[in-house]
Amino acid sequence: MAASKSLPPASLVRRNETHRLISSKHGQSVLNRIADSSRHLNDIFKLDIATNERTLVEGGIPGGIDVHELVFGLPYAQIVNAAFTHPHPLGSRFNGPDRGAWYCGFEIETSIAEIAFHKTLDLLEIGVLHDDVTCDDYTADFSAEFHDLRGGKRFAAFLDPHSYVASQQLAERLIAAGSLGVVYPSVRRAGGTCVACFRPALVMNVAKGATYRFRWDGEVTPSVSVADGTRS
Repeated sequence: MAASKSLPPASLVRRNETHRLISSKHGQSVLNRIADSSRHLNDIFKLDIATNERTLVEGGIPGGIDVHELVFGLPYAQIVNAAFTHPHPLGSRFNGPDRGAWYCGFEIETSIAEIAFHKTLDLLEIGVLHDDVTCDDYTADFSAEFHDLRGGKRFAAFLDPHSYVASQQLAERLIAAGSLGVVYPSVRRAGGTCVACFRPALVMNVAKGATYRFRWDGEVTPSVSVADGTRS
């Protein structure tokens, strides 16, 4: 990858079994809730598919990511593609609202901390610190050169715990320059490491692991346990 003095340096990252936690209900259509009988489900699912960003992009309708970048015929290909075609409406740390990225932690503890933080923010916004959700752990392997922000204070602006403005601007420049992704210190867990992968084809050997339960009982810090009841 061509180096640029205006961009962070790139490092070869080889890491197996990184962790991405995804809501266990990600595959359930919200339209299920408004179906008044099973005879209506077919029509509702057709509507869901017709308006689903991932299926639109996979079908060749232009979006924030080109269909030729997506993956097909691989285990959990839809899970991978969804990360890139369903960005948060406001974007995330290293992506804007038009094109997503595959975020994951080197350690499961890091992914748990990231999920707990963002979900707690959502609950604080509605003023209800009570919830019980489960997330599935999807592991993936990486072997690629990522732009590396693990270089200390000089990258502090891109790791601001309160703002994504500078980091999203950096991501735009990186993607335009052909970057494969970013490796960076977790903002939500000291000592943790995260990856934001910009290219679906680099998310390799995806497998589904354990399911984790997050429970809020009025406190900002949730209890977290593996689905079989073992506390994490």
